Amino acid sequence: MRGSEYADLKAFVMIAELGAFARAAEQLGVSPSALSQTIRGLEARLGVRLFNRTTRSIGLTEAGSRLFVRVQPLFDQFEEAIEEVNASRDTPRGTLRIAAPQMALVHLLQPMLGVFQRDYPDVVLDLHSDESLSDIVANGFDAGIRLGKHIDQDMIAVRLGPDLRQIAVASPEYLEKHGTPSTPEELREHRCINWRRAGQTSLYPWEFARDGSWFEVAVTGSLIVNDCAVALQAAVDGLGITVWTEEWMKPQIDSGKLVPLLREFSPPSRGFYLYHPSRTRMPASLEAFIHVVRQVALAGADNPA
Repeated sequence: MRGSEYADLKAFVMIAELGAFARAAEQLGVSPSALSQTIRGLEARLGVRLFNRTTRSIGLTEAGSRLFVRVQPLFDQFEEAIEEVNASRDTPRGTLRIAAPQMALVHLLQPMLGVFQRDYPDVVLDLHSDESLSDIVANGFDAGIRLGKHIDQDMIAVRLGPDLRQIAVASPEYLEKHGTPSTPEELREHRCINWRRAGQTSLYPWEFARDGSWFEVAVTGSLIVNDCAVALQAAVDGLGITVWTEEWMKPQIDSGKLVPLLREFSPPSRGFYLYHPSRTRMPASLEAFIHVVRQVALAGADNPA
C-alpha cells in the first residue's frame, strides 16, 4: 500500500465513523473541500461510490459498508501497534540482546543481574558470550561490550568501569626453574601460553609500553588456547607465562599462586565500554541496562572485595 492510499483509506474510515465530512476534516487537519476531493479520488480509483451524500447527511453505500467492515479493524490494529511501539520506547520491556566477552559477563554483568531483574521484570536479557569481535548489527544484537581499544569509531560508546591493567604472570615454580624476565623482549626466551580469539587466525598480541609508547611482543610456546581462563589455569599449573587482566587475577596473585611480571611496562588502558550503533531512538530497555550496569560497577569500585 502506497502512502497516499493509506491516507485516503484513513480519511474514508474517519468520515464513516464520525458521519460528517466537516468533523472528519477537523480531526484530520484538512479543509472539507480537500477531504471531499480525496474521497472522490478514492471512489474513482475503486470504481464504486462509497458514500450517498445529501445536503443534510451522508451515509455509506453498500460497497462503502463492505469496505468499512474490512478496513476499520485494520486501522484499529495499526493504532494498537503504534501505541505498543511508543510504550516500549518509554517503558523498559521486550528482549534485549547483548554480546560480550566471557570475562565481561562474569565481572560486569553477573553482579547486576539480580538488580536488573528486580527493577525491570518485563525485560528479557539475552546475553551472548562472544570473544570474536563480531559485528553486533549484522548478528542482530542491540549492543555489545568490549575493551575500549576494540570499539569502532562510528559506534556510540558508554564507559562501564575503570581502566584495566593487563600484565604477564607465571607461577613461582616456573620462575624458579626458568628465571624471571626483566624486559618484555626477554619473553621470547620463555615458554609462553598464547590464546586466540574465536573466529581469528592470528594470536592475541602481548602489548607493553615504554616511554609512553605501546609496542607488541610476539611470543612462542607449546600451548595455544581460545579461552583466556584456560591460559590462566595453565600458568597456575606452571606450564608457562601468560597475560591477563590484573584485576581479575587478584585471588591467584594474593594467594601466591601467580607472580606479576613486568608491571613497569604495563600501564592501565581503557576498560570495558558498552557500545551501540546509534544515539537516537535508544530503546528504554537499553537505557535501563546501561544505568544498572554503571550503578553496580560504581558500587563495586567504591567497595572492593
